[in-house]
Amino acid sequence: MSMSNSISWQQRLEAYYYLCRFDKPIGSELVFWPTMWAMWIANKGIPDFKVLFIMFLGVMFMRAAGCAINDFADRKVDAHVARTKDRPLATGVISGKEAVTVFLVLVLASACLLFFLPIESFYWSFGALILAFIYPFMKRYTHLPQLFLGAAFSWSIPMGYAAVGVTPDLTCWLLYFGNLAWTVAYDTQYAITDREYDLKIGVKSTAILFGRFDLATISLLQASSVLLIGTALYLENLLVPFGVLALIAVIIDFIYQYKQTHDRDPLRCFKMFLHNRWVGMMIFIGIFLSLI
Repeated sequence: MSMSNSISWQQRLEAYYYLCRFDKPIGSELVFWPTMWAMWIANKGIPDFKVLFIMFLGVMFMRAAGCAINDFADRKVDAHVARTKDRPLATGVISGKEAVTVFLVLVLASACLLFFLPIESFYWSFGALILAFIYPFMKRYTHLPQLFLGAAFSWSIPMGYAAVGVTPDLTCWLLYFGNLAWTVAYDTQYAITDREYDLKIGVKSTAILFGRFDLATISLLQASSVLLIGTALYLENLLVPFGVLALIAVIIDFIYQYKQTHDRDPLRCFKMFLHNRWVGMMIFIGIFLSLI
């Protein structure tokens, strides 16, 4: 009898909780803040509370779904990586079939939320679903899985526009690509923590692709992100003064991240990855204050 068949329902629920990373909200935060940028800018102020709540649930469900399908894709390699060896699929507490079922249930729950949003949100949701599904498998075929993660995480921006009834415009796509560049930067920091294990087991990443130019490339991506997001704020007359102050704070944070990761210590790189939750929040504060 396999371990997944011998545990109690309470243990199974706990395993699902960890599968969905509800104990580690950083991923949800990194999607949540850009969603808020988009909704506030598109709506020219505070969106309807109902729409905000629906989008919050959508972020939570789709991020959890992404984690479930990611662990399914990595079920044969996670056991060989120190940081992931205790995940439910790696330990055999739950099966691959259960992980796929959790993914499908969460996608269905997200789809149900679309009934309460404009019809345009339904059309845009297909992009989110496709990206969430294919990203986990990209590390087998390309050194750019972080690019696919950035595309998936950033898709919440046009979704945010559609949710408030606004067609994605130039500002939306500047935010999208600015967020994509930022996502590739912080997920490369994250990938540095696993680089030695990934090299051994044949998993690809930008941390491996960039090699000794990893930190320089992260800084270049961060600078591109600030430029693109700053241009978006400028087009919406949100740059002066609060947008500028927010971006200055972000630049200071990026410099701090660079100094903390200069020796590429895996623990420090992971801590700086976590530090990016403040970046998204600072940009949102700048947007919020500009629209008061």
